[in-house]
Amino acid sequence: MSPEERELLYKSVKLVEDNNKMLHSMRRGMRYASIMRAIYWILIVGSAVGAYYFIQPYVDKLIGVYGGAKSDLSNLNKIIQNFKK
Repeated sequence: MSPEERELLYKSVKLVEDNNKMLHSMRRGMRYASIMRAIYWILIVGSAVGAYYFIQPYVDKLIGVYGGAKSDLSNLNKIIQNFKK
């Protein structure tokens, strides 16, 4: 093997090693990005579920008040209808 060929082979090996390092770092970055994206969505969904769990009693009370007011208004309408007759 001539010295020129040896030098070209050495340069090729060096480039392959550099490419290998870059590919490994890219894979590592993609893995971390995937993990962070999963954590991000878990936090978003978890906070939405937590907010619903925290607010649910108030919503139930509000629905109860609305149902009571609706029944009171329907009773008032029935009384008004009876007076009109």
